[in-house]
Amino acid sequence: MEPIIFKIILVAIMFLISLGIAAYSTYAERKVAAFLQDRIGPDRAGPYGLLQPIADGVKMFLKEEIIPNVSDKWLFILGPSMFMVTALMTSAIIPWGRPMEFGGVTYNLQVADINIGILYIMGVLSLGVYGIMIGGWASNNKYALLGAIRASSQMISYELAMGMSIISILLLTDGSLSLNAIVEGQKGWNWNILYQPVGFIIFLVCAFAEANRTPFDLPESESELIGGYHTEYSSMKLGLFLFAEYINMFISSAIISTLYFGGYNFPGLDYLATVLPTNVVSLISVGALFTKIFFFIFVFMWVRWTIPRFRYDQLMRLGWQVLLPLAILNMLVTGGILTFFNS
Repeated sequence: MEPIIFKIILVAIMFLISLGIAAYSTYAERKVAAFLQDRIGPDRAGPYGLLQPIADGVKMFLKEEIIPNVSDKWLFILGPSMFMVTALMTSAIIPWGRPMEFGGVTYNLQVADINIGILYIMGVLSLGVYGIMIGGWASNNKYALLGAIRASSQMISYELAMGMSIISILLLTDGSLSLNAIVEGQKGWNWNILYQPVGFIIFLVCAFAEANRTPFDLPESESELIGGYHTEYSSMKLGLFLFAEYINMFISSAIISTLYFGGYNFPGLDYLATVLPTNVVSLISVGALFTKIFFFIFVFMWVRWTIPRFRYDQLMRLGWQVLLPLAILNMLVTGGILTFFNS
């Protein structure tokens, strides 16, 4: 029973961390935007505005719940719920740190170490678009439907290039689909970014598109579609859509750190494991991973307030005519180099 209890506790902790980071990402985004635009940002709710996310959450809960008469009620409710659930599911296979010891038993800081972790991520990401599509269609609003169609075509287009870029990573790790194996292969400075800089750029751009972040926020583009697929949503149903987007940004940053920047590894970690207690080293490794995650969350926000939104034809052209051929070429070059040096 002890491993099961540990996993349940880990799931609860990751759930709370995901919600907490999503909530305070809204605060951080406003502060980053204010800094880049020479403003102050939130400073009224609590010291330095630190209670602003709580005020926003209370506001969402207290707002009037509106379900349009012409909508499909049950699908209208299912859409944001499904989007939120799939966003939370992706954290299950990420290794958050080195194993810890309790009572002489070693526990992995990973909810599930499955040998098809990469396929799990791609599968859950593919399911996420159904929440958007269902919500947009069930609203019975032309703007919401158009936003949902944009989101689905955008995600399908960029998932292809993302998958191809990941194949290059798998070639470097002897074909293992386990995220744990990928992280273990990046000890010290042996990070995949050094061998796959092109693949990293492709994956990063695709992550922006998958998370519907600027400059790829066409499904929501307020200047054209009012609010896109969540135009008709209010109260916590709207909150679920917005929270899920920030959770996707957090998980995308975690996956980027895991695949290309060594995950919880950093130079000197193995040495620390010889001089410090196991659990202390484990906590340090968790801190290292979250430092990388917060850096990439900042990059997401930095890009949002720096680069203007693409036109839809430009977005599709980038995905199909630039990123996909480049990802295929990168995969072929990687395979060719490995074959040459291993022959």
